[in-house]
Amino acid sequence: MKSQKIFSIFLALMLTLSFAACAKEEPQTEAPAPAPAEQPEAPKLEEKVVIYSTHGEDLLELVATEFTKETGVAVEYINLKGELSERVAAEKGNPQADVMFGGASNLFMDLKAQDAFEPYQASWDASIDPLFKDAEHFWYGTIQTPVVLFYNTEVVKAEDLPKDWSDLADPKYANQLVFRNALSSSARVMYSALLQQFEKNATLDEGWAFLKAMDQNTKQYFDSGSLMMQAIGRKEASISFSVLNDIMDNKINNNLPIEIVDLESGSPVITDGIAVIKNAPHPEAAKAFVEFAGSAKIQNLLANSFNRMPTHPDALEGAPAWMSEIKFKVMDVDWADLAAKQSEWMQKWDTEIKSSEKDVKK
Repeated sequence: MKSQKIFSIFLALMLTLSFAACAKEEPQTEAPAPAPAEQPEAPKLEEKVVIYSTHGEDLLELVATEFTKETGVAVEYINLKGELSERVAAEKGNPQADVMFGGASNLFMDLKAQDAFEPYQASWDASIDPLFKDAEHFWYGTIQTPVVLFYNTEVVKAEDLPKDWSDLADPKYANQLVFRNALSSSARVMYSALLQQFEKNATLDEGWAFLKAMDQNTKQYFDSGSLMMQAIGRKEASISFSVLNDIMDNKINNNLPIEIVDLESGSPVITDGIAVIKNAPHPEAAKAFVEFAGSAKIQNLLANSFNRMPTHPDALEGAPAWMSEIKFKVMDVDWADLAAKQSEWMQKWDTEIKSSEKDVKK
C-alpha cells in the first residue's frame, strides 16, 4: 500500500515535469507584422503652368528653366508690372493663370480678401518668419525687398543728407529728387507708407501737403527704374529711393557712386509674394511651382543671380555678404491697412499731387 502511494506520487511528478517541458519547448507564435501603410500617390502634374508676374524676364526664365528641368512641366509667364493685381482680380470669375508671382504683400492681402487665391501649405512653411507669410497659407513671401533712400556720393555731402523722409520737402532739395511713378509697385508702397505715418498721428492732410512739397522738389518721374538710375549716375539729380537689391546691383556691378541713407523713421520692407490662383486651370502644377519657387534652393539661386534678399533663412548660406551685413531701421507699416487704402491713395496722388509734366516715358 505504501509502495503504491509512493508510485502514485512519482507518476504525478513525472507527468508534471513532462507537461512543463512540453510547455517550454512549444514555439511561441509571434503576432504578424502590420502591413506597411500605403503612401498616398503624389498628384499628377499638368503639362504646363501659367505665371502672372512682376519679375523681370531674366529672373522668370531662370526659375522657369529650373522648374521644367526638375518636373517636366512647361512654364508660360507674362510680365504685367503694375497691372498684375488688377489682372488677377479682373479674371477672378474665369482665371487664365495659375500662379501670381511677384508684387508686394499688401496686394496679396487685398486679393486674398477678394477670394482670389487657393490656400496651399508648402513643405518649408515652418521655416518662414510669420512676417513673410499669410497665417492661413494663402500666400508666401519669397523675397524681402527694403525700399530705401540713396544718393550720389559725388554730389551730396554726408552732412547735407536728409535725416528723415520729411526733410525731402525742404526747398534746399529742389530739382535734386527723381522718383518712380505709380506704375512701380515699390513706389506705390513707398508713397502709401509715408502717408500712413501721418495718418497714424491723425494728420493725413499734413501727409498730402508733404507729398505735394516733395513733388515740387522732384525733377522727374520715371516709368523705368534703369532710366532713373542713369539720371542719378549722370548727376542730373542726386537723391532717390529704390529697392535695396537694385541699389546694390548698380553700386557693385555698374560702379555707381551711390550709398543708402538710414533714415530715422526707417524704410518699409516689402514682402514679395507668391500664391496659387483660385480655380487655376492647372492647380497641381501651380502648387508644385509655389513649392519650388519658395524653396531655399531657388531663393539662394535668386540671391546670387539677381541680388534678391531671401525670406528663407537657409537661403542666406552662400548668398552675397551684403545681405547679412547691411543694416537699416525698418519702418513700422500696417500692411493690412495699407492694402485697404493704397488704391484710393495712389489714385489721388497720381491725379491731384504729382506734376504730370514731370513724367518721363520710355
